[in-house]
Amino acid sequence: MGKKRWCYLLLWICLIGVLLAAGILVGAQGGSEETIQEAMRDAVLHESNQVSLFGVRLVNPGLISAFIVTGVLLIAAACIRIFVIPRFAYVPGKFQLVLETVVSLFDGLAKSNSPWRNNFLGAYIFGAGAYIFCGTLFELFGFQIISDKGNSVALPAPLSDINAAIMLGVLSYFVIVSGAIAGNGLRGIGKALKEISLLISMSFRMFGALLSGLLVTELVYYYVALSFVLPVLVAVLFTLLHAVIQTYVLTMLTALFYGEMSEPSHKKKK
Repeated sequence: MGKKRWCYLLLWICLIGVLLAAGILVGAQGGSEETIQEAMRDAVLHESNQVSLFGVRLVNPGLISAFIVTGVLLIAAACIRIFVIPRFAYVPGKFQLVLETVVSLFDGLAKSNSPWRNNFLGAYIFGAGAYIFCGTLFELFGFQIISDKGNSVALPAPLSDINAAIMLGVLSYFVIVSGAIAGNGLRGIGKALKEISLLISMSFRMFGALLSGLLVTELVYYYVALSFVLPVLVAVLFTLLHAVIQTYVLTMLTALFYGEMSEPSHKKKK
């Protein structure tokens, strides 16, 4: 087994060396029609390579990604509820154990940060966390779609679009405001408005983190000499890190501020 492993390792090293050598030799002849500035700008704004939405209008590729991720999550949730949960056993199997562990993780996060009215909070941060994690990993599949200019573009992560990041931040802030109202009535609105900066910070933190990984990958893919082997390592590394970190950050912040806002304020007795 030891000799076979060394042979496989040597084979992979030789293959990587051949690909890198080919990339360096071809790099002088290869090129892209657009400059690196144009490629990076289009990765952020999606002004050039837009896609048709059912033939109605042109939209950012991130919107198509959002529809796909949302549809897959809804179908998966329906299948799990109909076919898996009714068959749960006292001694859990592998899938049941994974599912219970993930649900318990978010439920414990909600209860530890918000002792008041945490049932809805646990459900929300579970849904938001699943969307962020799965949506971020979605770009690893590299699904291609034809743009309005006839170019083939890869579908990005939904939250790499500033509009999607802002809307998720707005939704999380409204959940926090609902906790403030549920815990303190109309007085909670004024309390929640003091933390309006949360809306901006959550949105742009998530957008900036996911966009940085996208831009680094675009930069690596742009140069032919670097477009062999290295993009795989860069894409997987950045995508996995962002999926875990951003899921944890947004769910933790939402649970923390929801618990703070929903805490009943008792009047001091004279």
